[in-house]
Amino acid sequence: MKNKKLNLPPVPAVLLAIISVQCGAAIAKSLFPVIGAIGTTSIRIGISAILLLLAYRPNLFHITPKQWKLVVPYGLCLGAMNLIFYLAIQRIPIALAVTLEFIGPLLVAIIGSRRLIDYCWVLLAATGIILIAPWSNNRIDALGVLFALLAGALWAAYIVLGGKISKIMNGGQAVSTGMLFAAILILPFGFYENGLVNLTPKLFGMDIALALLSSAIPFTLEMKALGQLPPRTFSILMSLEPAAAAICAFIFLHENLSFYEILAVVCVVIASAGSTLTAKR
Repeated sequence: MKNKKLNLPPVPAVLLAIISVQCGAAIAKSLFPVIGAIGTTSIRIGISAILLLLAYRPNLFHITPKQWKLVVPYGLCLGAMNLIFYLAIQRIPIALAVTLEFIGPLLVAIIGSRRLIDYCWVLLAATGIILIAPWSNNRIDALGVLFALLAGALWAAYIVLGGKISKIMNGGQAVSTGMLFAAILILPFGFYENGLVNLTPKLFGMDIALALLSSAIPFTLEMKALGQLPPRTFSILMSLEPAAAAICAFIFLHENLSFYEILAVVCVVIASAGSTLTAKR
């Protein structure tokens, strides 16, 4: 008797992917005191690359020059985005980092628009940023905020590159090849920081779980959902990321947010979902 594949509906698949990523972020932050943000990123990206290469087995010799010109910067952007984001959550609460990072995709969604409603979404997101800005006397680490915003800029570039490469390359092949170059970029930093010397079998096991939760599982679920959901519905669901980050960080790390910080998360979630709902088809 053949094993039946798990046939998870697309909406629960996206929600599970979101929860998986944010649980992974909480696990990652718990490893920072021992192996550091850079060491954690290095091991996670390295393991993720191995898992994805084994799963999709891309034939690097069959990749065309046109594909190489996109997949290499795509992978480097993916690696840098993950590293900068981990440096951000090392200094500020995960929910705030995810909230600030979401500015990147929001700007990609509405860039070039001259409609009043889109300016309203930008204004709402900007209000959220102002509420958690370091100059608002809330003791939020300025460098952590800068890292989160930089991660958002890299996420925007990742979206643009991903959109281009999806037109000329199979999704699984692109992600696995891109993750290979992400690992090539990040691993030297892990060895240089020397955080890997503190790695134990238990920590390595946690890193495997981190790689599964943050990369392998959500990538697989999202790819499945993207094939069944309209892009607009998918984007609206992804707008729940900051809220999911706040919940997971509270449960696993006991990270509490102030009233204004929660309000900032709400502003960005509404701005992100709203910009998707009102976007031109």
